[in-house]
Amino acid sequence: MSRRARERPVEHVGRSGEPDKRWLRREFLSMRNRLTDDDVREAGRALAGHALRLPELARARTVAAYVSVGGEPDTRALLDALRARGVRVLLPALLPDNDLDWGEYTGPDSLTEIRHGGKMALFEPAGARLGPSAVTRADVVLLPGLAVDARGMRLGRGGGSYDRVLDRLERAGARPRLVVLLYDTEVVVRVPAEAHDKPVHAVVTPSGTRHFTGD
Repeated sequence: MSRRARERPVEHVGRSGEPDKRWLRREFLSMRNRLTDDDVREAGRALAGHALRLPELARARTVAAYVSVGGEPDTRALLDALRARGVRVLLPALLPDNDLDWGEYTGPDSLTEIRHGGKMALFEPAGARLGPSAVTRADVVLLPGLAVDARGMRLGRGGGSYDRVLDRLERAGARPRLVVLLYDTEVVVRVPAEAHDKPVHAVVTPSGTRHFTGD
């Protein structure tokens, strides 16, 4: 059995979800901003090793993933390892309304750097767009985030892109495994959750993996 990622309590959680989410996002982003490039790469290599041993990914034929940016745990080693296994890897492309289109990852040369307005530059698939519904054909969806709690509730960045993805999966009757990729200190006791928030099935960190209750 894989080693459980560490949990830590989170303060400043009250009855009103959104203000607390904003505060927590600032806290977690501040911690990430203190990481060096070496920290990010090392975390990505360790995380990839654990992720590749997940039964969900061992069985997957199609995985919807993402290219990490900024202080996110580096996903590139994982993307290349999945592709080397023969897995079809889909990557998101941000649309003007913050929804996500998808394209296929065929190696580092298949990425293009795009800056959407004043937002951080993203690495997106350079090839043909497959449409927002392409994600419904994935066996596993790898999600970015800032934290996850003991219930599997994920704290995202607040842009709403992945809320739309999760809603699209539900409306299509698709049931891929949902896995969030984080640092160890981002696995916490509790984060604020609202009625529309949906739990993930597992978290992978540089120290190991954890499945949540009900799996």
